[in-house]
Amino acid sequence: MRSIRLWALAAAALLVAAGNAFAQGGKVEVLWLGQSATRITTPGGKVIVIDPWLKTNPKTPAEWKDLGKLGHVDLLLVTHGHGDHVGDVFELAKANNAPVFAPAGLNQSFAELGLLPQELAPRMNKSGTVTPLGPGIKITMVRAEHSSEYAHKDPATGKMRTVLGGEPVGFIIELENGFKIYHMGDTGLFGDMKLIGEYYKPDLVLMPIGGHFVMDPKDAAYATREWLKPKYVLPIHYGTIPQLKGTPEEFKAALGETKVEVLALQPGDSRTF
Repeated sequence: MRSIRLWALAAAALLVAAGNAFAQGGKVEVLWLGQSATRITTPGGKVIVIDPWLKTNPKTPAEWKDLGKLGHVDLLLVTHGHGDHVGDVFELAKANNAPVFAPAGLNQSFAELGLLPQELAPRMNKSGTVTPLGPGIKITMVRAEHSSEYAHKDPATGKMRTVLGGEPVGFIIELENGFKIYHMGDTGLFGDMKLIGEYYKPDLVLMPIGGHFVMDPKDAAYATREWLKPKYVLPIHYGTIPQLKGTPEEFKAALGETKVEVLALQPGDSRTF
């Protein structure tokens, strides 16, 4: 009996060691699905989905409008209350029993309106850091310069009404291998981007470039070159509606000579790091 227990303990230790090795040596996969919708697969195999506007997103490839294609989702992040960011979050959260972290105020609205059960709408706020997937993955909420009203169709009247959406945010996501991703959500320029760059030192920034509602390519290039200085930038939030005219080509031209690698992906494309 003692030998069986020792064998079981040794096997468990090997499994833990193998898992740690995978987390250290595994890859980060970032899949962009149009607008701000992003799926991140961590080195340890956890799946984080951000701003999942998929079913009615004109830039999301048809195959990815099937939410099951995402696989099991462990965590959902929403940067603000607009429909092109909230998207399909309720269906995904309930199907996967996955918590949704959203701006303070917006998650309360989700729960109060009955769109999410309270246990799937945990509270946090800007500057807070949470570890819902274990201590190796840190999610920090940071500032964004935008708005966050949430338009909801009242089932009793059939009319649309706007409810509390809190303030817009971005997320710093630090993964098991130390790789840091900054998903900016929707934002204009603001001086604290310099602080975010210096303090969090993101490796990859998912940056809106469309203009009109968010930074245009010139603004995004300035933020990249002068303040954030990441290794990689993935341009997002452009081309879905006529107002979002900015393009990756314009962003690259405004950026000029740089060591930053611009990842001009098409919706449905992924990159590993």
